[in-house]
Amino acid sequence: MDNLEKVKRVRLAGFDVDGVLTDGALYYTDAGEEFKAFNAQDGHGIKMLQESGVAIVIITSRKSKLMERRAENLGIQHLYQGVENKLEAMNALLQQLGLTLEQASYMGDDVLDLPLMRCCGYAASVPEAPAIVRQHAHYVTRAGGGRGAVREFCEHVLHAQGNLDAALARYLA
Repeated sequence: MDNLEKVKRVRLAGFDVDGVLTDGALYYTDAGEEFKAFNAQDGHGIKMLQESGVAIVIITSRKSKLMERRAENLGIQHLYQGVENKLEAMNALLQQLGLTLEQASYMGDDVLDLPLMRCCGYAASVPEAPAIVRQHAHYVTRAGGGRGAVREFCEHVLHAQGNLDAALARYLA
């Protein structure tokens, strides 16, 4: 099956956080508080993908109150933080939603994302990812992590599924 057919099957899109939804930099204040920068266009891409009927999940090995707030802001119902085995978390959610791995995509940027990327139906990554990760991706964005990569991927899925024009129509009326 070619990549176009694989992306057309996506009904659940999963994303890592550091290096995908952010640029991967970790910022800490002197008081030990963490902060991250999220891309507003990435967020709108996620919203458009959700509106087209694709469910969203964030699966990350780190825990952050910031990510809880961002997920809530975007209406993302499925957030898994502090996850050691991302494939296990994805499988549990797929079972809950009645979907298969072939209907899932995951966008990661490092080797700990590989087990999930290698098993899901459609894998994506960012240009900054190590070569071994990019080699296992069906799609590597031109935009960097935290700099529009998620928006690019969302529009890629919307386009492949024939939903991009409808997603943009209300802004062109």
